[in-house]
Formats: sequence, C-alpha cells, structure tokens
Amino acid sequence: MRECYRFIVSGRVQGVFFRQSTADKANSLGLDGWVRNLPDGRVEGMAAGTPGALAELRGWLDEGPPAARVEGVEWVAAGELHGTGFEVKR
Repeated sequence: MRECYRFIVSGRVQGVFFRQSTADKANSLGLDGWVRNLPDGRVEGMAAGTPGALAELRGWLDEGPPAARVEGVEWVAAGELHGTGFEVKR
C-alpha cells in the first residue's frame, strides 16, 4: 500500500544540508518525492511510499542532519504524487 505526505520542517533547517540529507535518506528508503526551501526559512517536501518507510523518514525529520536544529515538523496526508525517485528542488 502506498501513502503520500506533505511535510514542513521549521527551525535551523536551511544552510545545513537539510534538503540534500533528506533526499539521501528518502532515496535510501525507496521513497518518491521532493524537498525544497521556503522563503520564510522552513523546508517543505512531499514523500510517497510504504507506511514503514514513511514512518522512518518522519522520525528522521524530527532530528535532521547533525548541523540542523529542528523545532517542529508538520506532517499531513496528501493526495497522489506522480514520478519516481526523490529530488531536491531549487
């Protein structure tokens, strides 16, 4: 079964390799989707895949890469996501 979630991560999450680290983690879990910086300093993304892989990504987002300081993660069920692989959007 495939699920899709939209996430927004707040805190010190830009300029600390958060997007690339998220893409690396998501790709290692076999997830599809994307991640990008928002103008207000947060990071937004969408991820689709199995419930177990999504739960693992959700847990990882709570911490992020070593230089990040995550203050919060919004995680909301979303509609369909088309495409394969996980990419960093600029």
